[in-house]
Amino acid sequence: MNFYIRKIFSFILTILCVAMLSFIMFQILPGDAAIARLGTEATPEAIEALRAEYGYDRPVGERFVTWLKGAVKGDFGMSMRYEGISVTELIGSRLPVTLTLAGMSIVLIALVSLPVGLLTASKPGSAADRISEAAAITFMAIPSFVTGLLITLIFGIWLRAFTPGGYVAPSVNFGRFLSFMIFPAISVAIPKIAMTVQYMKASVKEQLSCDYIRTARAKGNNLHGVMWKHVLGTSMMPVITFIGLIVAEVLAGSIMIEQVFNLPGMGRLLVNSIANRDFNVVQAIVLYVAATVLLVNLIVDIIYKVIDPRV
Repeated sequence: MNFYIRKIFSFILTILCVAMLSFIMFQILPGDAAIARLGTEATPEAIEALRAEYGYDRPVGERFVTWLKGAVKGDFGMSMRYEGISVTELIGSRLPVTLTLAGMSIVLIALVSLPVGLLTASKPGSAADRISEAAAITFMAIPSFVTGLLITLIFGIWLRAFTPGGYVAPSVNFGRFLSFMIFPAISVAIPKIAMTVQYMKASVKEQLSCDYIRTARAKGNNLHGVMWKHVLGTSMMPVITFIGLIVAEVLAGSIMIEQVFNLPGMGRLLVNSIANRDFNVVQAIVLYVAATVLLVNLIVDIIYKVIDPRV
C-alpha cells in the first residue's frame, strides 16, 4: 500500500511543480498577448484594458494561485486568441481528435509489433528475422511526417483512398471520420512499430540465451511452450516500459502529423497558441501533456508491481 501512496503523492507533487514552473516560464517569455491580439497599432489604453480584462496586470503569484484554483475545478480561464471561448471548451473540441489518433495508433502498434517481434526473435537468422530487421531500421530512419507525406501521396493522390486535407468531424459523419483517421494513425504507428519490434526482439533474444531457458529446452519442452510459459512474461518487463513511453508520446499529441493531415488536434492547437501568445491555452496543454506522461508512467509502475511484487 505504501508503494501506491508514494507513487500517487509523487504524481501530484510533480504536476504541481510542472504547473508552477511552466506558469513562471510563460511570464518571462518575450512578447505580449494583448499586442498579439490587438496588433501593434492598438492604443496603450486598449492594450492595458485588455490586459486588465484577462488579469495580466496583477502580480504573478496572485495570478498563479487564481489559475491553480480554477485548474483544480477544470476552469483554465478564457482564450485570448479565440474571443469568447473558454480554454476548457477549446481543448474539449480538440482532445477527441488527438485521443482518437492516439488510440488507433496504439492499437496498430500493439497488434503488429508484439507478435512480429516475438515471432522473428524465436527464429534468429531466418528470412523473417532479416526482413524485419531491415524494415525496422528503414522505418526508424524515416520521420513520421515524411511517412505521412508518402501515405498522402500514395493513398490520397494516386489511389484516391481518401481526400488529402479533407478532415471530416465525427459530429458530421463518424464513419468518414474514422476512415480518414486511419491514415494519420498509420503514419504515427509505423516508426513506433519499428522501434517496438526491435526492442521486443532484443528482449526476447536476451531471455532465450539464459541458462534456465536452455535447461527447459534440454528437458524436452518445445520452443512454443518455453516461449509462452517462460520467455514472454519476463521479456515483457522492459518492453512494457518502452511501450509506456510510446503511449505517453502518442497521447501527448503528434504535432507534425496533425499539420500534414490538417487535423484540428491538440498538437496543432499548441503551435497556434504559442504563435499567438495565448498563454492560458498553452498552460493548459502543457499541464495535459505532463499529466498524460506521468499518468502513463504511474500505470506502468503499477503493472510492474502486479507482474513482479519484488519491485
